[in-house]
Amino acid sequence: MICPYCGKDDDKVIDSRSSEGGLVIRRRRECTICKRRYTTYERVEKTTRLVVVKKDGSRVKFDSQKILAGVQSACGKRPISEETKTQLIKEIEEEIHHEFDREVPSSEIGQRVAARLREIDDIAYIRFASEYFEFRTLDDFSEELTNLKARPKHLPNQTNLFPEDR
Repeated sequence: MICPYCGKDDDKVIDSRSSEGGLVIRRRRECTICKRRYTTYERVEKTTRLVVVKKDGSRVKFDSQKILAGVQSACGKRPISEETKTQLIKEIEEEIHHEFDREVPSSEIGQRVAARLREIDDIAYIRFASEYFEFRTLDDFSEELTNLKARPKHLPNQTNLFPEDR
């Protein structure tokens, strides 16, 4: 590390501490030439970039802002706090990064969003489901509403929550 005071590349680390969940390392250093101390910060960079595989087979970089936009649209003027929406996105993003190394199907993301919205608000869920499952007729809506009423709220992943034939 080059000393910011004398410009020499001869220092020693006095103290190291990690913060922000281990993603940032703070190092206290001392230049062995001028004896002045300074602090440096190192950030851990995620080397693997997650890619979303869309229905048509195309691939795009994972962007949690796209998920947030879909959630915002589904929630509309519903009484759902921004904190709740942000937490939903954060949880989904963490799960996806832990479960998938490089590629994640868009259907996996959509299913997780739908399941969480189902737990939070029925109207937001049905709005999201109508777009995600591509409802084409009133019968599609009616069938999903019937299923929604029949399912207990605490068990969102019961059969037919994510019908593949739509």
